[in-house]
Amino acid sequence: MVHQMNKKTREEILRAGKVDIKVKRSGTLQFQEFAVKRVQSAFGTYAFLEIDKFVDLSELLEVAEELQLPIKAKNGFVFPKGKTSKDFVGL
Repeated sequence: MVHQMNKKTREEILRAGKVDIKVKRSGTLQFQEFAVKRVQSAFGTYAFLEIDKFVDLSELLEVAEELQLPIKAKNGFVFPKGKTSKDFVGL
C-alpha cells in the first residue's frame, strides 16, 4: 500500500522536515503530518518521523518499511525490519 500522497524519497523527506502520510486511524484512512525529529543515541544523532497521535502499530510498521525510517507515535516507536538506531546515524 502506498502511504504517501507524492512519492518522496527518504532524503527528500529529511530535507523537507515533514511529510503527509495516509494512515488508518480509528478505522478511517486519513492524511496525517509526520515531522522529522533528531535524537542523540550512544551511536550518534539519528533522524526519525514523529506524530503526536495514536496510530495502529501494524500501520506504523508498514510505513516504516516503506520509507525506511523509524517512526514514533504516542503508542510506540518502530523501526524497519532488521534495523536499529545505529543504522540511521548520520542521515
